[in-house]
Amino acid sequence: MASGETVVRCSCGFEAGFDRLRDAREALATHEDAGHDPDWDIEKVAGGVERAGADAGVCGRPECTNESSALYRDDV
Repeated sequence: MASGETVVRCSCGFEAGFDRLRDAREALATHEDAGHDPDWDIEKVAGGVERAGADAGVCGRPECTNESSALYRDDV
């Protein structure tokens, strides 16, 4: 089994773990461009990324937003 914070798996049998999200995205794009059906699991992100996502309310539910955050948008 591949190890890393992000694991990319593909219908062609490819499976690899990446410690950097950029590298995982590149592998994903390469397999998409080849017509394959890749997927990924993001196991862990940096604390700042997690906090920013929570502040921005990326899940789409109003109760998940932090209205005092600079990332808060009430126009969407």
